[in-house]
Amino acid sequence: MAKDGSTAAADGTATGSGDLARSLELLWGAGERPSRGPKPGLTLDRIVTAAVAVADAEGLPAVTMRRLSTELGTGTMSLYRYVPGKAELLDLMLDRVLGEPLAADPGAGESASGESASGGSAPVDWRAAIDAMARTYLDNLRRHPWLLKINQARTVLGPSALRGLELALTALRSMGLRDPELIGVIITVNSFVEGLARTQADAAEAVAQTGLGDEEFWESQRPYLERAMLSGEYPMMAGMSQDTFSPDFDHFTFGLQRLIAGFEVLVQERAADRTQDRT
Repeated sequence: MAKDGSTAAADGTATGSGDLARSLELLWGAGERPSRGPKPGLTLDRIVTAAVAVADAEGLPAVTMRRLSTELGTGTMSLYRYVPGKAELLDLMLDRVLGEPLAADPGAGESASGESASGGSAPVDWRAAIDAMARTYLDNLRRHPWLLKINQARTVLGPSALRGLELALTALRSMGLRDPELIGVIITVNSFVEGLARTQADAAEAVAQTGLGDEEFWESQRPYLERAMLSGEYPMMAGMSQDTFSPDFDHFTFGLQRLIAGFEVLVQERAADRTQDRT
């Protein structure tokens, strides 16, 4: 059992499942330096960087303290002077990758008032903000597919997570929605992106595990599917066009545009309500 009373995930794939107090200290810079005996050149930043690199290349199960000690050329016990274990390390890894888009995004310099760090001011179109938010998140999940394997129901919020949420809320405030609704917009968009990214990641994993490509997989089913279509039992599917399942169709953009169109209706409803209240 972790020091905060929770039961840590046996495989280290649940955020917030370790020593909560220690994770918070490490995330917010209150406990980065070990009290004694650090190996020269070894830092918490290097440990987290190595852990992310291993997870990107081989998946989260490959991230062990023993493996990291090998990657960093140090003894395993040296790592424990910096981070208690994999559960707390996962909290640091998550905040690290959440911060990557912020470091690459020039708009991350905006203040909460919507003004840039240079003192200028530019209106933020919430539609463009949602589009950018979704595409940035999808890119991040593709770079770090292990993110889809972890339970983030109880994420330990670090600086990157809070900064990302602050910027998202700032960009969406022009929607004129209530605060719970703004959070709902973010959850809806992220859930859509995660669902599509998970489907893509699962497909790639299936190819890697079986050695059977998508084209070969579906071709093997063709005789059975053709007989089924000719049976008359599936008239709707049998009548679909040849390009129905074409890989050229951009399901991500299609779904994202429909989400934005739906939010547009809600924004208009809220604007009409405010106008009615004033009159």
